[in-house]
Amino acid sequence: MLRAAGLDPQVVVSGVDEDAYTAASTADLVGVLASAKAGAAAASLDDGVVIGCDSMLDLGGRAYGKPAGPAEAIACWREMSGRSGTLFTGHCVINAATGDSATAVAATTVRFGTPTDEEIAAYVATGEPLNMAGAFTIEGLGGWFVDSIDGDHNNVIGISLPLLRRLLTGLGVTIPVLWSQ
Repeated sequence: MLRAAGLDPQVVVSGVDEDAYTAASTADLVGVLASAKAGAAAASLDDGVVIGCDSMLDLGGRAYGKPAGPAEAIACWREMSGRSGTLFTGHCVINAATGDSATAVAATTVRFGTPTDEEIAAYVATGEPLNMAGAFTIEGLGGWFVDSIDGDHNNVIGISLPLLRRLLTGLGVTIPVLWSQ
């Protein structure tokens, strides 16, 4: 998504153990995880802008990250079917040269359709939902089973460009400067 938006990011896997973190709410947890991931990536850099993100679906007060396997993905879909949840994405931006950082969380309401058990099983069998927060996508095969969203659709895909722009601007980084790099 960042490449389509004119950036040429270098992807760095942070190595953060997500299970080692807890928070009072799903929104707080994704903010903490985004900060931890960005901080881990920034620790080895002298300059540049680091963006860390983490997403989870909150459904009835329960956080759903990436499912542990197919059985968990199927159970997640059975819970989501016909319901609405909130997809939270934590965003943390760090200016590696100064150490300045900014963190915020974007929220988008997702209304799920009611796929049949056969559709759920077939979707999970594709493997697509196994690497996604809440075991779904809207830009891929999972889009068939999402009735609507309220909010930034890019947030559901994994990063809110409007929120990211506000965070970068707060650190004195303008988007056109990033385009030229």
